Amino acid sequence: VQLQASGGGLVQPGASLRLSCAASGGTFRTGTMGWFRQAPDAEREFVAALRGQDRKTKYEDSVKGRLPMTRDNAKNTVYLQMNSLKPEDTAVYFCAASQRSMIWSSLGDIVGYDYWGQGTQVTVSS
Repeated sequence: VQLQASGGGLVQPGASLRLSCAASGGTFRTGTMGWFRQAPDAEREFVAALRGQDRKTKYEDSVKGRLPMTRDNAKNTVYLQMNSLKPEDTAVYFCAASQRSMIWSSLGDIVGYDYWGQGTQVTVSS
């Protein structure tokens, strides 16, 4: 299984980006896919996760309503639409996946995911 993340870039505050994560070699239609990010000199942190079994999405509080996560099952791809970007959103963004439908309370746990993409850099700066 491979996860390929793309869509990062350098943007000004207030701009938008859409990150994509395409899965190959396996399907996560009933599993869980998530986005995490890691800023310089910081630990990797949870951003959002989508559970395929019930299509419920969980967000970290600081991104609720601003970074919606969606999926396209036909393309085996998830997206993170990044709106109203702020300098504090600057980080490397990683997608992750599990073929299990993870329990709600564990969606933000790094150790629960079995597969990781290589990361895509998002820089928000004026």
